[in-house]
Amino acid sequence: MDTDENKTMTTAATAARYTVAPGYRVNVRSGPSTQYPIVRALPLGATVAISCQKYGEWISGPYGTTKIWDNIAPGEYISDAYVRTGSDGFVAPRCA
Repeated sequence: MDTDENKTMTTAATAARYTVAPGYRVNVRSGPSTQYPIVRALPLGATVAISCQKYGEWISGPYGTTKIWDNIAPGEYISDAYVRTGSDGFVAPRCA
């Protein structure tokens, strides 16, 4: 019988990965806005797994203008305008 912990680990292990826009070193911020501090920068050619998504500051990038921000790790957000998700909407659950 599967436990909730096993289901979470399986889901995380098989989560879809999305490509960050080619030629961009995207800043990762501690929250869904450029007002939050930069915690690191993604390398060129990075892919990310999106844990959840939430609305934040409007950003324009290579994949359009959006206020959706992607949570890629605890306390780490990037604008969805720089991630090729194939959608203008949410592709992951909304962050709490």
